[in-house]
Amino acid sequence: MATVKMLMHNVFFTLKDNSAEAKQKLISACGKYLTGHPGTILFAAGMRAEGLNRPVNDREFDVALHIFFADQDAHDRYQESPRHVQFVEENKESWKQARVFDSLVGD
Repeated sequence: MATVKMLMHNVFFTLKDNSAEAKQKLISACGKYLTGHPGTILFAAGMRAEGLNRPVNDREFDVALHIFFADQDAHDRYQESPRHVQFVEENKESWKQARVFDSLVGD
């Protein structure tokens, strides 16, 4: 019997304007549009931890978004939801780059 895997959705945004105000604006937009979707187990968004600067730390982003979904179906519904689409439309012009890392996790 196949086990349903949970999906960890991580997005790392590099902003055109990487001021503290611009970072906070994107974090607030994440909170407004990307929380409370069905199948969400965990939501977190925040700025890069400036104090962590080891050789292994990727420092090529300004804001990180982490959403843990119950399964890939929940993630797929989220991607098509009107609130997610609105978030992208309202914020994409502020991004220099958005890197997405999705992984299936669990036993």
